[in-house]
Amino acid sequence: MFVVFVLNGVVAGSWAPRMPTLAERIGASPGVLGLVLLGSNIGLAAAASLAGRLCARFGAPVMVCAAVLLAACVLPVLALVTTPLQLGLLLVLLGASFGLFDVSMNIAAVTVVRRVRRPIMPVFHAGFSFGALAGSVGAAFAAGHHLALLPYFGTAAATALAVTLAVIRFVPREPPGTGAGPRGGLRRGMLRRPVLWLLGAVALLSAVVEGSSYDWSSLFAVRERGMTPAVGAIMFSVFCLAMGLVRLFGEQIERLGAVRVLVAGAVVTGIGLLAAASVPVAQVTFAGYVLAGAGVAFAFPVVLDLAGAAGRRGDGTGGEGEISFVTTVAYSGFLLGPPMIGGIASLSSLPFAVGTVGVIATLIAPTALAAAAARRREDPVVPRMPAAAESAEAR
Repeated sequence: MFVVFVLNGVVAGSWAPRMPTLAERIGASPGVLGLVLLGSNIGLAAAASLAGRLCARFGAPVMVCAAVLLAACVLPVLALVTTPLQLGLLLVLLGASFGLFDVSMNIAAVTVVRRVRRPIMPVFHAGFSFGALAGSVGAAFAAGHHLALLPYFGTAAATALAVTLAVIRFVPREPPGTGAGPRGGLRRGMLRRPVLWLLGAVALLSAVVEGSSYDWSSLFAVRERGMTPAVGAIMFSVFCLAMGLVRLFGEQIERLGAVRVLVAGAVVTGIGLLAAASVPVAQVTFAGYVLAGAGVAFAFPVVLDLAGAAGRRGDGTGGEGEISFVTTVAYSGFLLGPPMIGGIASLSSLPFAVGTVGVIATLIAPTALAAAAARRREDPVVPRMPAAAESAEAR
């Protein structure tokens, strides 16, 4: 499973750092680029809303294969775009592949966490971060050596397909009939659960932070801090590196408690982005994105772990619908992030827009506290950290 998360990160990280080159080719301003990037997030949200049911019906391994195949078909075509409309339409398809991939691999990862009875979800997400780091480093190398987009994206697509064929047999699938998608009364029941909306809100806020760093950090470094495209691509790399290194210690850090981890991370992320936005020094910008990556590292994996626990049935299965529901809410952050940043940058400046994201990051803290309170109201005896509790019980 770890390799699958790495693969997802490589594919995701392979194209975003090339946005300065793509933006120059299509002649997009920050405002127009924000609307173009909205395409990938529309695809993300649409695919995520269906992925839970598709995984329950066909299994996570099949959906992972379908997602990688779609991404491999779209990536090389990105190199041929000449207008913002063309890029936006292709990003809808690319975003759909990422949405399907993300939900499928997280559902499979929850199955693994339950089998080993240890809180290792952040470790899997560390794989994504290191994969995104590898993809962004490759993009920086390609930009620095003026490698054309077509052979670059073609190589990324071929590599993704080869790795998928090698590892897909290790992706677990629950026995048929143990999972069910969020349909009928079950869906309506989830809509009435405040804890799921609040967990989704935490993930949404973290998605705004991750999405803005993913889509805008390289452009921010190039246009506002005077870095070259090759050096600018490294900005996203340091964000991913910090996130990945912190996630590697997830099993130890999660034992401090989910709420404490989320609150502390929100503060660190806010400080980092506000520093990057307000101090026009390259070294401070790099340091700010390091703090942002470290601070937001646990938000998404912890929330998905808690969502899976909130949907777990007595026989140890379930949670696919809750994970899909929370992920869909979260991807609204990816939907809102790019146009929001582009719009704020057009009205004021890109540094002000990045600082706004820093303020948004701090809202994770009160939302996480509210989610914990809602979960206690649902079940007063629920453990503070379900995965950690299972690990202790197993030992």
